[in-house]
Amino acid sequence: MELTVHTSSPYKIILARGCLDRAGEYAAGLFRPGTRTVVVSDSNVAPLYAERVASSLGAAGFSVGTFEFPAGETSKRLSTVEAMYRSFAENGLTRSDFAVALGGGVTGDMAGFASATWLRGIRFIQIPTSLLAQIDSSIGGKTGVDILQGKNLVGAFHQPSLVLIDPRTLETLPPRFFADGMGEAVKHGCIKSRPLFDRIRDTDVRADMERVIAENLAIKRAAVEQDEFDNGERMLLNFGHTFGHALEKLHGYRGLSHGQAVGIGMVMMARCGEKAGLTEPGTADEIAGVLRKYGLPVSDGADVSKIVDTAMLDKKARGGVLSLVMLRKIGESFLRPVDKAGLLKLAEALR
Repeated sequence: MELTVHTSSPYKIILARGCLDRAGEYAAGLFRPGTRTVVVSDSNVAPLYAERVASSLGAAGFSVGTFEFPAGETSKRLSTVEAMYRSFAENGLTRSDFAVALGGGVTGDMAGFASATWLRGIRFIQIPTSLLAQIDSSIGGKTGVDILQGKNLVGAFHQPSLVLIDPRTLETLPPRFFADGMGEAVKHGCIKSRPLFDRIRDTDVRADMERVIAENLAIKRAAVEQDEFDNGERMLLNFGHTFGHALEKLHGYRGLSHGQAVGIGMVMMARCGEKAGLTEPGTADEIAGVLRKYGLPVSDGADVSKIVDTAMLDKKARGGVLSLVMLRKIGESFLRPVDKAGLLKLAEALR
Protein backbone atom coordinates (compact mmCIF):
# COMPACT_ATOMS: atom_id res chain seq x y z
CA MET A 1 0.00 0.00 0.00
CA GLU A 2 1.19 3.50 -0.78
CA LEU A 3 -0.13 6.75 0.72
CA THR A 4 0.91 10.36 0.19
CA VAL A 5 0.88 12.76 3.13
CA HIS A 6 0.01 16.20 1.75
CA THR A 7 1.86 18.57 4.06
CA SER A 8 4.05 21.59 3.25
CA SER A 9 6.64 18.99 2.17
CA PRO A 10 4.62 16.05 0.80
CA TYR A 11 5.98 12.53 1.23
CA LYS A 12 4.98 8.93 0.69
CA ILE A 13 4.26 6.19 3.19
CA ILE A 14 5.04 2.71 1.86
CA LEU A 15 3.36 -0.13 3.77
CA ALA A 16 4.72 -3.38 2.36
CA ARG A 17 6.29 -6.58 3.59
CA GLY A 18 9.99 -6.57 2.70
CA CYS A 19 10.30 -2.84 2.09
CA LEU A 20 12.99 -2.56 4.78
CA ASP A 21 15.36 -4.62 2.64
CA ARG A 22 14.54 -2.39 -0.35
CA ALA A 23 15.40 0.85 1.44
CA GLY A 24 18.13 1.63 -1.06
CA GLU A 25 15.77 1.21 -4.00
CA TYR A 26 13.22 3.59 -2.47
CA ALA A 27 15.89 6.10 -1.41
CA ALA A 28 17.29 6.11 -4.95
CA GLY A 29 14.02 7.65 -6.06
CA LEU A 30 14.71 10.65 -3.84
CA PHE A 31 18.48 11.10 -3.71
CA ARG A 32 21.24 10.88 -6.30
CA PRO A 33 23.89 8.12 -6.18
CA GLY A 34 26.91 9.00 -4.04
CA THR A 35 24.82 10.90 -1.52
CA ARG A 36 25.91 10.29 2.07
CA THR A 37 23.68 8.97 4.82
CA VAL A 38 23.85 7.80 8.42
CA VAL A 39 21.54 5.05 9.68
CA VAL A 40 20.53 5.82 13.27
CA SER A 41 19.26 2.97 15.45
CA ASP A 42 19.34 1.81 19.07
CA SER A 43 21.05 -1.15 20.71
CA ASN A 44 17.92 -3.33 20.39
CA VAL A 45 17.20 -2.64 16.73
CA ALA A 46 20.70 -2.26 15.31
CA PRO A 47 21.69 -5.95 15.67
CA LEU A 48 18.49 -6.99 13.88
CA TYR A 49 18.22 -4.55 10.99
CA ALA A 50 20.98 -1.95 10.74
CA GLU A 51 23.30 -4.01 8.53
CA ARG A 52 20.44 -5.02 6.24
CA VAL A 53 19.36 -1.41 5.71
CA ALA A 54 22.95 -0.20 5.33
CA SER A 55 23.67 -2.94 2.77
CA SER A 56 20.59 -2.05 0.75
CA LEU A 57 21.56 1.63 0.75
CA GLY A 58 25.15 0.80 -0.15
CA ALA A 59 24.06 -1.42 -3.05
CA ALA A 60 22.03 1.53 -4.38
CA GLY A 61 25.18 3.67 -4.53
CA PHE A 62 24.96 5.61 -1.28
CA SER A 63 27.87 6.22 1.11
CA VAL A 64 26.59 4.78 4.40
CA GLY A 65 27.58 5.28 8.03
CA THR A 66 25.83 4.01 11.15
CA PHE A 67 25.14 5.41 14.61
CA GLU A 68 23.92 3.32 17.53
CA PHE A 69 22.79 4.52 20.97
CA PRO A 70 21.61 2.68 24.12
CA ALA A 71 17.94 1.70 23.80
CA GLY A 72 15.35 3.35 26.03
CA GLU A 73 13.59 6.61 26.81
CA THR A 74 16.44 7.64 29.12
CA SER A 75 18.65 8.05 26.03
CA LYS A 76 16.23 10.57 24.54
CA ARG A 77 18.25 13.61 25.52
CA LEU A 78 20.44 16.30 24.07
CA SER A 79 23.69 14.50 24.90
CA THR A 80 22.64 11.63 22.59
CA VAL A 81 21.74 14.08 19.84
CA GLU A 82 25.16 15.75 20.28
CA ALA A 83 26.80 12.34 19.76
CA MET A 84 24.62 11.95 16.67
CA TYR A 85 25.91 15.28 15.35
CA ARG A 86 29.49 14.01 15.77
CA SER A 87 28.59 10.97 13.68
CA PHE A 88 27.03 13.20 11.02
CA ALA A 89 30.22 15.28 10.94
CA GLU A 90 32.52 12.25 10.81
CA ASN A 91 30.50 10.86 7.91
CA GLY A 92 30.63 14.18 6.08
CA LEU A 93 26.88 14.84 5.90
CA THR A 94 26.14 18.02 3.98
CA ARG A 95 22.83 19.74 3.31
CA SER A 96 22.30 17.56 0.23
CA ASP A 97 22.66 14.35 2.27
CA PHE A 98 20.16 12.56 4.52
CA ALA A 99 19.72 10.54 7.70
CA VAL A 100 17.75 7.34 8.29
CA ALA A 101 15.76 6.76 11.49
CA LEU A 102 15.61 2.99 11.95
CA GLY A 103 13.69 1.93 15.05
CA GLY A 104 10.92 2.96 17.39
CA GLY A 105 9.57 6.29 18.53
CA VAL A 106 12.64 7.34 20.50
CA THR A 107 14.88 6.78 17.48
CA GLY A 108 12.52 8.56 15.10
CA ASP A 109 12.05 11.56 17.39
CA MET A 110 15.78 12.02 18.00
CA ALA A 111 17.05 11.31 14.49
CA GLY A 112 14.35 13.62 13.15
CA PHE A 113 15.38 16.37 15.56
CA ALA A 114 19.05 15.91 14.69
CA SER A 115 18.11 16.13 10.99
CA ALA A 116 16.03 19.27 11.58
CA THR A 117 18.95 21.02 13.26
CA TRP A 118 22.05 19.64 11.54
CA LEU A 119 23.26 22.39 9.17
CA ARG A 120 19.85 24.03 9.81
CA GLY A 121 18.06 21.09 8.26
CA ILE A 122 18.75 17.97 6.20
CA ARG A 123 16.27 15.41 4.90
CA PHE A 124 15.59 12.09 6.59
CA ILE A 125 13.79 8.80 6.05
CA GLN A 126 11.71 7.05 8.71
CA ILE A 127 11.88 3.25 8.90
CA PRO A 128 9.77 2.51 11.99
CA THR A 129 10.18 -0.98 13.44
CA SER A 130 7.80 -0.79 16.42
CA LEU A 131 4.01 -0.78 16.18
CA LEU A 132 3.81 2.55 18.02
CA ALA A 133 6.16 4.19 15.54
CA GLN A 134 4.50 2.57 12.51
CA ILE A 135 1.01 3.81 13.32
CA ASP A 136 1.81 7.08 15.04
CA SER A 137 5.16 8.72 15.75
CA SER A 138 6.85 8.22 12.35
CA ILE A 139 4.15 10.24 10.57
CA GLY A 140 3.62 13.97 11.00
CA GLY A 141 7.07 15.44 11.53
CA LYS A 142 7.07 15.87 15.30
CA THR A 143 10.65 15.49 16.49
CA GLY A 144 12.32 16.19 19.81
CA VAL A 145 14.03 15.15 23.02
CA ASP A 146 13.20 15.10 26.71
CA ILE A 147 14.74 17.36 29.33
CA LEU A 148 14.49 17.26 33.12
CA GLN A 149 11.44 19.53 33.07
CA GLY A 150 9.37 17.33 30.76
CA LYS A 151 8.89 15.11 27.72
CA ASN A 152 9.60 16.44 24.21
CA LEU A 153 9.98 20.02 25.44
CA VAL A 154 12.83 20.60 22.98
CA GLY A 155 11.92 19.82 19.40
CA ALA A 156 10.94 20.90 15.91
CA PHE A 157 8.42 20.13 13.19
CA HIS A 158 10.39 18.41 10.45
CA GLN A 159 8.57 16.16 8.00
CA PRO A 160 10.34 13.02 6.75
CA SER A 161 11.01 12.57 3.04
CA LEU A 162 9.75 8.99 3.11
CA VAL A 163 8.27 6.49 5.57
CA LEU A 164 8.90 2.76 5.00
CA ILE A 165 6.71 0.46 7.10
CA ASP A 166 7.60 -3.23 6.98
CA PRO A 167 5.06 -5.26 9.04
CA ARG A 168 7.56 -8.12 9.27
CA THR A 169 9.51 -6.19 11.91
CA LEU A 170 6.60 -6.74 14.30
CA GLU A 171 7.40 -10.46 14.29
CA THR A 172 10.55 -9.76 16.32
CA LEU A 173 8.89 -7.20 18.60
CA PRO A 174 8.78 -8.21 22.30
CA PRO A 175 5.21 -8.43 23.68
CA ARG A 176 5.54 -5.32 25.85
CA PHE A 177 6.48 -3.18 22.83
CA PHE A 178 3.59 -4.59 20.83
CA ALA A 179 1.27 -3.73 23.73
CA ASP A 180 2.69 -0.21 23.75
CA GLY A 181 1.67 0.25 20.14
CA MET A 182 -1.79 -1.13 20.80
CA GLY A 183 -2.25 1.65 23.37
CA GLU A 184 -1.92 4.18 20.53
CA ALA A 185 -4.20 2.11 18.28
CA VAL A 186 -6.88 2.13 20.99
CA LYS A 187 -6.41 5.90 21.21
CA HIS A 188 -7.09 6.32 17.50
CA GLY A 189 -10.27 4.29 17.84
CA CYS A 190 -11.34 6.34 20.85
CA ILE A 191 -11.00 9.69 19.12
CA LYS A 192 -12.11 8.90 15.57
CA SER A 193 -13.36 5.39 14.84
CA ARG A 194 -15.78 3.25 16.80
CA PRO A 195 -15.41 0.44 14.21
CA LEU A 196 -11.62 0.38 14.73
CA PHE A 197 -12.09 0.33 18.51
CA ASP A 198 -14.56 -2.55 18.22
CA ARG A 199 -12.23 -4.52 15.95
CA ILE A 200 -9.37 -4.11 18.43
CA ARG A 201 -11.69 -5.19 21.24
CA ASP A 202 -13.33 -8.16 19.52
CA THR A 203 -10.68 -9.74 17.27
CA ASP A 204 -7.10 -10.96 17.27
CA VAL A 205 -5.50 -8.02 15.49
CA ARG A 206 -2.29 -9.96 14.86
CA ALA A 207 -4.20 -12.02 12.28
CA ASP A 208 -4.78 -8.93 10.14
CA MET A 209 -2.05 -6.55 11.20
CA GLU A 210 -1.63 -4.77 7.87
CA ARG A 211 -5.29 -3.75 7.87
CA VAL A 212 -5.02 -2.41 11.41
CA ILE A 213 -1.87 -0.47 10.53
CA ALA A 214 -3.55 0.96 7.42
CA GLU A 215 -6.62 2.10 9.37
CA ASN A 216 -4.45 3.82 11.95
CA LEU A 217 -2.36 5.47 9.23
CA ALA A 218 -5.49 6.88 7.63
CA ILE A 219 -6.53 8.52 10.91
CA LYS A 220 -3.07 9.93 11.59
CA ARG A 221 -2.58 11.16 8.02
CA ALA A 222 -5.93 12.97 7.96
CA ALA A 223 -5.16 14.79 11.20
CA VAL A 224 -1.69 15.84 10.03
CA GLU A 225 -2.94 17.05 6.65
CA GLN A 226 -5.65 19.17 8.27
CA ASP A 227 -3.39 20.61 10.95
CA GLU A 228 0.31 20.16 10.25
CA PHE A 229 1.54 22.29 13.15
CA ASP A 230 -0.74 21.03 15.91
CA ASN A 231 -3.00 24.01 16.48
CA GLY A 232 -6.43 22.37 16.14
CA GLU A 233 -7.62 19.07 14.70
CA ARG A 234 -4.28 17.32 15.19
CA MET A 235 -4.43 18.06 18.91
CA LEU A 236 -7.10 15.36 19.19
CA LEU A 237 -4.27 12.83 18.77
CA ASN A 238 -3.13 13.86 22.25
CA PHE A 239 -6.00 12.02 23.96
CA GLY A 240 -4.55 10.43 27.10
CA HIS A 241 -1.27 12.29 26.72
CA THR A 242 -1.89 15.13 29.20
CA PHE A 243 -2.01 12.78 32.17
CA GLY A 244 0.17 10.20 30.41
CA HIS A 245 3.15 12.50 29.91
CA ALA A 246 2.80 13.67 33.52
CA LEU A 247 2.93 10.06 34.72
CA GLU A 248 6.00 9.33 32.61
CA LYS A 249 7.80 12.28 34.16
CA LEU A 250 6.72 11.35 37.71
CA HIS A 251 8.11 7.85 37.09
CA GLY A 252 11.41 9.34 35.91
CA TYR A 253 10.89 7.85 32.42
CA ARG A 254 11.56 4.43 33.92
CA GLY A 255 9.21 1.55 34.63
CA LEU A 256 6.21 3.07 32.85
CA SER A 257 6.39 3.08 29.06
CA HIS A 258 4.76 5.66 26.79
CA GLY A 259 1.97 3.35 25.66
CA GLN A 260 1.25 2.28 29.24
CA ALA A 261 1.15 5.89 30.43
CA VAL A 262 -1.14 7.00 27.58
CA GLY A 263 -3.49 4.09 28.29
CA ILE A 264 -3.78 5.10 31.94
CA GLY A 265 -4.20 8.71 30.85
CA MET A 266 -7.09 7.78 28.55
CA VAL A 267 -8.93 5.98 31.34
CA MET A 268 -8.33 8.88 33.71
CA MET A 269 -9.59 11.47 31.23
CA ALA A 270 -12.67 9.40 30.42
CA ARG A 271 -13.48 9.11 34.13
CA CYS A 272 -13.09 12.87 34.49
CA GLY A 273 -15.40 13.40 31.54
CA GLU A 274 -18.03 11.02 32.89
CA LYS A 275 -18.04 12.72 36.29
CA ALA A 276 -18.43 16.13 34.62
CA GLY A 277 -21.31 14.89 32.48
CA LEU A 278 -19.31 15.39 29.27
CA THR A 279 -18.61 11.74 28.43
CA GLU A 280 -21.02 8.87 27.92
CA PRO A 281 -21.24 6.75 31.11
CA GLY A 282 -19.30 3.50 30.95
CA THR A 283 -16.71 4.82 28.48
CA ALA A 284 -13.78 4.60 30.92
CA ASP A 285 -14.57 0.99 31.84
CA GLU A 286 -14.88 0.06 28.18
CA ILE A 287 -11.46 1.59 27.39
CA ALA A 288 -9.96 -0.12 30.43
CA GLY A 289 -11.29 -3.48 29.28
CA VAL A 290 -9.61 -3.20 25.87
CA LEU A 291 -6.33 -2.07 27.42
CA ARG A 292 -6.33 -5.02 29.79
CA LYS A 293 -6.81 -7.35 26.80
CA TYR A 294 -3.39 -6.22 25.55
CA GLY A 295 -1.71 -6.37 28.95
CA LEU A 296 -1.70 -2.63 29.56
CA PRO A 297 -2.26 -1.10 33.01
CA VAL A 298 -5.32 1.07 33.61
CA SER A 299 -4.42 2.90 36.82
CA ASP A 300 -1.46 4.37 38.69
CA GLY A 301 -0.87 5.23 42.32
CA ALA A 302 0.64 8.67 41.72
CA ASP A 303 -0.82 11.56 43.72
CA VAL A 304 -3.52 13.37 41.71
CA SER A 305 -2.31 16.83 42.73
CA LYS A 306 1.20 16.01 41.53
CA ILE A 307 -0.19 14.72 38.24
CA VAL A 308 -2.08 17.99 37.73
CA ASP A 309 0.92 20.15 38.67
CA THR A 310 3.11 18.23 36.24
CA ALA A 311 0.48 18.26 33.48
CA MET A 312 0.31 22.06 33.59
CA LEU A 313 4.00 22.16 32.57
CA ASP A 314 3.18 20.24 29.38
CA LYS A 315 4.40 21.83 26.14
CA LYS A 316 0.78 21.98 24.96
CA ALA A 317 -0.13 24.52 27.67
CA ARG A 318 -0.54 28.03 26.28
CA GLY A 319 -0.77 30.99 28.61
CA GLY A 320 -1.60 28.74 31.54
CA VAL A 321 -4.38 27.00 29.59
CA LEU A 322 -4.38 23.39 28.42
CA SER A 323 -6.50 22.11 25.55
CA LEU A 324 -7.71 18.83 27.00
CA VAL A 325 -8.79 16.10 24.62
CA MET A 326 -12.01 14.55 25.89
CA LEU A 327 -14.56 12.10 24.56
CA ARG A 328 -18.28 12.52 24.09
CA LYS A 329 -18.30 8.80 23.41
CA ILE A 330 -15.93 6.31 21.82
CA GLY A 331 -15.21 7.52 18.30
CA GLU A 332 -16.14 11.14 19.01
CA SER A 333 -13.65 13.53 20.64
CA PHE A 334 -13.42 17.26 21.32
CA LEU A 335 -11.10 19.89 22.80
CA ARG A 336 -11.88 21.56 26.12
CA PRO A 337 -9.64 24.46 27.27
CA VAL A 338 -8.96 24.46 31.03
CA ASP A 339 -6.70 26.34 33.41
CA LYS A 340 -5.13 24.71 36.46
CA ALA A 341 -8.21 25.28 38.61
CA GLY A 342 -10.39 23.69 35.94
CA LEU A 343 -8.08 20.71 35.62
CA LEU A 344 -8.05 20.25 39.40
CA LYS A 345 -11.84 20.31 39.43
CA LEU A 346 -12.05 17.67 36.71
CA ALA A 347 -9.42 15.57 38.48
CA GLU A 348 -11.58 15.38 41.61
CA ALA A 349 -13.19 12.42 39.85
CA LEU A 350 -9.92 10.52 40.31
CA ARG A 351 -9.61 10.86 44.09
